[in-house]
Amino acid sequence: MAKTKIHKTALVAPDAKLADGVEIGPFCIIGSRVKIGRNTKLASNIVIEETEIGHDCTIYPFTSIGLAPQDIRYKGEKTKVKIGNHNIIREYITIHRASVGGTKVTKIGNHNFLMAYVHVAHDCVIGDNNVMANATTLAGHVIVEDFSFIGGLVAVHQFTRIGAYSMIGGFSAITQDIPPFTTASGERAKLYGLNAVGLKRRNFDESTISSLKKAYKTIFRSKLTLKDALKKLKSEENQSAEVSQFIDFIEKNKRGICR
Repeated sequence: MAKTKIHKTALVAPDAKLADGVEIGPFCIIGSRVKIGRNTKLASNIVIEETEIGHDCTIYPFTSIGLAPQDIRYKGEKTKVKIGNHNIIREYITIHRASVGGTKVTKIGNHNFLMAYVHVAHDCVIGDNNVMANATTLAGHVIVEDFSFIGGLVAVHQFTRIGAYSMIGGFSAITQDIPPFTTASGERAKLYGLNAVGLKRRNFDESTISSLKKAYKTIFRSKLTLKDALKKLKSEENQSAEVSQFIDFIEKNKRGICR
């Protein structure tokens, strides 16, 4: 196993747990109750507190992870950040630990690519295989499902959900839930149909894409009310798993669906 490497200028708390192959670069500060998995590399000038990080992650300079949330209700309660494996976290990123009233964990899954200046606020949950472009900002309690792409300078309102396999154009303000498999964009974002190109790149077959297009048109482009459109879709036989996922997401929304 590769040895752990800690630069002589780095400060590491005595109770921090570093696995084999971890590299801590110059001027990093690793606080107490931090756990870092094997072969994860910290470039330089990185501050980490109250965080668990998985294996084979790469974290670039001037990033801070696990610092106190920007929430006036927070009074020092014990919360944390949990980050999975194979994540790339670029320069000047801020990921805050959870606040009160939630699960007490800000969570990021596996194989995510967070570009420079991304902000992940308290209690956010990010799934797997997502791309967040430069200066994407997530307010508190945002949920991002798997395989989404969020463009640069996007702002996401607190308690909003971003559905799986969705794509959000740059400079967008997201104030309502974005259904899975769709594209959205705009100053107050609206939907622009299925993320057909993204679905093809992820090897969705034509029949699945066709069934999702039909479901999308029934929900958003027919003259039916949302209740009646959902009822019609649910009554159809041989429904694909993806259409069921699409329906379930819409039925469970709390902030309203982007239209």
